[in-house]
Amino acid sequence: MSLPPGHGRASPVPLQCRVRLLATAVALSLLGSLGGLLVASSLLLFSDAFRRRLLPWLISYAVGALLGVSLLALLPEALSSLEPSAVFGTLLFGILLFFVLEKLVLLRHCHTDQCHVHGAAAPLVLFGDAFHNFIDGATIATAVLTSVPLGINTALAVAAHEIPQEVGDVAILLASGYSRRRALVLNVLSGASGIAGAFLAFVAIGIVPTVRPYVLALSSASLLYIAMSDLIPDLHRGPSDRRSLRQVILIGAGILTVMAFSKLVD
Repeated sequence: MSLPPGHGRASPVPLQCRVRLLATAVALSLLGSLGGLLVASSLLLFSDAFRRRLLPWLISYAVGALLGVSLLALLPEALSSLEPSAVFGTLLFGILLFFVLEKLVLLRHCHTDQCHVHGAAAPLVLFGDAFHNFIDGATIATAVLTSVPLGINTALAVAAHEIPQEVGDVAILLASGYSRRRALVLNVLSGASGIAGAFLAFVAIGIVPTVRPYVLALSSASLLYIAMSDLIPDLHRGPSDRRSLRQVILIGAGILTVMAFSKLVD
């Protein structure tokens, strides 16, 4: 179930259909944010050595999933409705926008549990995480409005990235003096901001349907920025040995997951 690209000029979409799409968008945005947090919280029960060994594997898989969804799903959908110059111009604008937002500390990424953040900056961690989840929710909702399978694929890619992200966030809060329970509750609350992002994107696209391909291009920029500027540099740290081959294999696995799911639901 999805809204056709030109649905703004077509017959009105039944209210029941729109409610279902909104419910799907909200549910998938929660899957993307809180699903990652749930897995990340369970990883904190293991030793530091185990997490240090496992996190690069999770990051590698997340890189593949994010690149696959962005380049093989979101961008092609945007190109089906807009001229390439408009799509890639929006993509370029989005990458620069997310660069500026990260410079302003509105976005912050930490994918290990050894990030050096002063305790006074812990509220900024939560604010940055909430803003990040808001963008993820808008991304997932826009994908759902294109097609539900694309929304599921996007939510899975977001969840794959959220696992190492949330490990870093919770570990920072614990190191800043927060109790485990309080750190988890605050991360759940920041993750719930994805609902607001999904709702806002859903309403905005419903009012101005022609904005959908532009939001798809911006969503692609968000996922590409995370993969290229935050996740991949993490994988380059340390010596180049057999771990590099494992990273390449897991990146390929993330891409293949996206491709396989897309073929499965065609």
